[in-house]
Amino acid sequence: MSQHGVGPRAVTRSVAFLTAGVLAVPALAGCGSDDPSGKPLAGQDIQPAPRDRISDGGTLRWAVDSVPDTLNTFQSDADATTSRVAQAVLPSMFRMDASGRPERNADYLESAEIVDTEPKQVVLYKLNQQAVWSDGREIGAADFAAQWRALSGKDTAYWTARNAGYDRIQKIERGDNALEVRVTFSRPYADWRSLFSPLYPKDVMGTPDSFNDGARKKLQVTAGPFTVKEVDRKDERITLARNARWWGEPAKLSEIELRTVPRDKRAAELAAGTLDLAEIDPVAARRITVAARPHGSASALMGPGADRSAADSLRSWAVANGSDEDAADEETLARKKLRKAAAKAARRQQALSGFEVRKSLEPAYTQLALNGAEGPLTDERVRRAVARALDREELAEAVLKPLGLPAVPVGSHLALSGQAAYADNSGALGGQDTKEAQALLADAGWVRGGPVEEQKKKEKAAGSEGDKADAGSREASDGDGTGAEDNKAHRGPDPAEHLAHDGKQYKPHQGGAPGAYAPRGTAAPANQETAPLAKNGKPLTLRFVLPSGPGSQSLRTVADRISRMLERVGIGTEISKVSDESYFKDHIASGQYDLALYSWPATAFPATDARPVYAKPVPAADGSLNVEQNYTRVGTDQVDQLFDEAVSTLDEEESRSLIRKADSRIWAAAGSIPLFQRPQLLAARKNLVNTGAFGFATPVYEDMGFLKKGAKPASGPSAKGSSAP
Repeated sequence: MSQHGVGPRAVTRSVAFLTAGVLAVPALAGCGSDDPSGKPLAGQDIQPAPRDRISDGGTLRWAVDSVPDTLNTFQSDADATTSRVAQAVLPSMFRMDASGRPERNADYLESAEIVDTEPKQVVLYKLNQQAVWSDGREIGAADFAAQWRALSGKDTAYWTARNAGYDRIQKIERGDNALEVRVTFSRPYADWRSLFSPLYPKDVMGTPDSFNDGARKKLQVTAGPFTVKEVDRKDERITLARNARWWGEPAKLSEIELRTVPRDKRAAELAAGTLDLAEIDPVAARRITVAARPHGSASALMGPGADRSAADSLRSWAVANGSDEDAADEETLARKKLRKAAAKAARRQQALSGFEVRKSLEPAYTQLALNGAEGPLTDERVRRAVARALDREELAEAVLKPLGLPAVPVGSHLALSGQAAYADNSGALGGQDTKEAQALLADAGWVRGGPVEEQKKKEKAAGSEGDKADAGSREASDGDGTGAEDNKAHRGPDPAEHLAHDGKQYKPHQGGAPGAYAPRGTAAPANQETAPLAKNGKPLTLRFVLPSGPGSQSLRTVADRISRMLERVGIGTEISKVSDESYFKDHIASGQYDLALYSWPATAFPATDARPVYAKPVPAADGSLNVEQNYTRVGTDQVDQLFDEAVSTLDEEESRSLIRKADSRIWAAAGSIPLFQRPQLLAARKNLVNTGAFGFATPVYEDMGFLKKGAKPASGPSAKGSSAP
């Protein structure tokens, strides 16, 4: 897991084990079932086809978000495209199956297993005897050893982003022959399957200079079904070419072109015929779905003028043919422009009919993060109240149901349904319960309709530092004209707004009881059931920071629903919209928020990857707080201990049990609330097979391609892909 949501491995800090017996973790929700992991909520949607039905050759034009700054996945500025290139051109000892579990990659490994546990853990890798680098050299122990030394953390000259797992290796040596690699660990490591995926050649890992710079702009030596042919930063594209030295099933495609295309431009690029595959948003998905309907059914729904009524059309015709020549000329010109625009839209829509939407659930989930470092959310009771106010099923349905995807709330911070470590541990916190939320807030000292001191312009507001919150509001206003003032509705009713707003003067009836009517302009008593909460003269108002970009509409929709749910229990929110570029760096990572929505990728190795995300923050030498990737700043010693035990336990069942107990503790602390698995929507050319919405599974790049003329796809999975439920 990384702060940008890309690349699951993360740098972990060294923490001493707590003494045995300090923590006795009770059996909490989700740990009692024989197999609580379940199945994936959605399977792959990749239009599977056997290889003999696929044409040899062709170029797949695939939209990506960017040409990465580096092709080295172990550097801090690696991104999703870095990982995609690595999957296609480099060895991985293990790959993910359709349930998000690691499986041996037979193209590189004959076997890999623990052969000794005493006195040290030893893993023996037996390599595929055909596995060679693109320069003809055999893949062997020298490559494993070079990667270990580079990522062990012992040599600071290597600019690495993570060393998790590699720092536990004691030595790497050749086995009985050149095809065997023996890895001896200094400490037991449960997640050993996470290592050497990807594996870089010793030419890259051998020296700090080659590691730091050698694989940033190019990869000269590779060992996958494709090689890196060209990295064109001017035209923002990477071209992968079929690897002539590949020993496995030869790639069906001649080339894969990864093109940088902004997400809001992808529908137009698809219609223009310059893309074959692109991840898209729900709006583009609807356009493509409509375009695929029988001819004529889309005309009333799409295109310029489609929303004009019959009366509007008749009125336009009348003006264009009327006696007022100037008005007629103007209307005639407008009608011509409309017809031209409609014809252009129809052509685009027709072009989109050659595509289809392939959908699944992404191996990532969206969460509500609660900043526990300052303000009201430092109180666990307030955090728990926020969580109990949420109807997570409603939020999941709002995002996933319109897309035809399973709308099931995520029940774990550390795995997703179908993965080995998954269990629904949300019972450790409890479900939606308005009364319980209100009781928690009352216990924390927040009173309905309590007195509120008048806030000075830059006075510290509840839940955030006043000057920082004020700056954030200004940034939001500068970006899109929307600041905190635009969201008063989410702060709870204001007693001062119970005045009459219709401009009339209300006078008491003659003969009424003395004192029965307040002077004109006096605020009516606030409804105690709907009045906002207050404490120490400050209202309970939380700053909800959101990205303002066009691709974040679904997040803003979810935030609006969350705000209404919180309002029902007396918690107000101030929505602060900030630019996409500053959202994570300047707000989430720096702690300038109370509430925020962002996603974490799933991982098959939570004991390693999730540790820095939920580790208890500790003071750094300079007095600052070292939060690693725990941007909620909420953590406990007990959770840290459970992670440490899980990663050092070689009994897989015991390790999973410890992970589930840690997850229950994370739920109980209420630092973050998992909401729903992210939708995965891809537009794919209809004759493009074995690619699309992969779900958990690692793509099989050599099986991707275009159907032969007249051939039809299969109903089952691709030849090497794992079937999904």
